[in-house]
Amino acid sequence: MSDDLREGTTGYPESAPRMGFFTDTSVCIGCKACEVACKEWNVIPDDGLSLLGMSYDNTGMLGADTWRHVAFIEQDKPLGRQNNAVAAMPTGPTSTHATAGVVADGLGNKHGAGFGTDTGGLHPGPRPGDNAPGPVGPDGRKELRWLMASDVCKHCTHAACLDVCPTGALIRTEFGTVIVQEDICNGCGYCVPACPYGVIDQRKDDGRVWKCTLCYDRLSGGQEPACAKACPTDSIQYGPLDELRDRAAHRVEDLHDAGVPEARLYGADPDDGVGGAGAFFLLLDEPEVYGFPPDPVVTTRDLPRTWRHTALAAAGVAATVAAVFLGARR
Repeated sequence: MSDDLREGTTGYPESAPRMGFFTDTSVCIGCKACEVACKEWNVIPDDGLSLLGMSYDNTGMLGADTWRHVAFIEQDKPLGRQNNAVAAMPTGPTSTHATAGVVADGLGNKHGAGFGTDTGGLHPGPRPGDNAPGPVGPDGRKELRWLMASDVCKHCTHAACLDVCPTGALIRTEFGTVIVQEDICNGCGYCVPACPYGVIDQRKDDGRVWKCTLCYDRLSGGQEPACAKACPTDSIQYGPLDELRDRAAHRVEDLHDAGVPEARLYGADPDDGVGGAGAFFLLLDEPEVYGFPPDPVVTTRDLPRTWRHTALAAAGVAATVAAVFLGARR
């Protein structure tokens, strides 16, 4: 089925297109509407009320009770000197690459990823070569840049969790996504260390694993996932994976043209270590800054070779024992 996924189909008889997520972190405002919508629709337990001492992040990381996690990453980069104008991402059925405009006064101002002036008008951010000093607060400190990103299960093309599950609780759906059948999961936990992203987690009260299903029940009814539906800026976009990759590539071009050379895609390459992700991201810094592994690799890639070597070693041991036994009899 992996070859079918790489070609954009799921391998099911109807050859349905593979569906997925494109998360554009450049327009994420950190509102956490996706987290709330995910919890509400999927009836996920709360994570507690502690702010963890980590900015406005009250969830910390993905887990059995957090299927969407919005990260807040503060960087000491003066807004007026970072040359980060934001090209507005047109969305909806009438949107086109040519309609993208440049907005706001830089990424991640005190209102989030800036969306315009106080009066609602649009204006470009700083351009290369600008020498104007960065904005300074009343206490003399320069503004910080906030990078915000809504993380989720990557629904890998080569999913190690599927390889190691002994009960068939983890399956590939007709949409190309990976889900856990909670009534079949026995809580063995083999899939937890197998995930190269550390997404899958066991719930403490029953030991079973839980993660994003890309709202499989909603997809089956022709609806988009709850998080994408709730996102007010279209930072989270849902659709056929091939279309999302094309849209994301144009988005990166727009940002580069607008003076954001650090914009890049993560998880969109079908030739990466997991065969490409079903949920990929546009990032504004290195993957490590967001807590992503820079070069993820399917953790079960060496299993066939390992089993071959094990079989050869076992055959060698058996031959040695047989030779010793026969020699002793003579």
